[in-house]
Amino acid sequence: MTSPAVLDPAIAARLKRDAQGLVAAIVQQHDTGEVLMLGWMDDEALRRTLGEGRVTFWSRSREEYWRKGDTSGHVQHVRSVALDCDGDALLVRVDQVGGACHTGDRTCFDAGDLGATVGAP
Repeated sequence: MTSPAVLDPAIAARLKRDAQGLVAAIVQQHDTGEVLMLGWMDDEALRRTLGEGRVTFWSRSREEYWRKGDTSGHVQHVRSVALDCDGDALLVRVDQVGGACHTGDRTCFDAGDLGATVGAP
């Protein structure tokens, strides 16, 4: 499938980017709801993600695009992408193959509970 050269202007107009032009992208396993990781996308990364069926991020540390799984084999197949009500965060629902975290773990959020007090309902 060939994606257009630029992000759809109607989608781009809805995004509220940070000072670096990025939007947070929360990645979730589509069938279990498990939160896997957080990455960052600019317009081009989002365009690629929407049009190619694989998740692409902008690496803030390397200052380059990276498509999840190209080197590790731990691929994220896109199932859906939604924008939150404020336009400043994306929810990317995927079918995760292998670990989502760069450490190889299934999720980036298994480094240990911080011991928050549990509130009453």
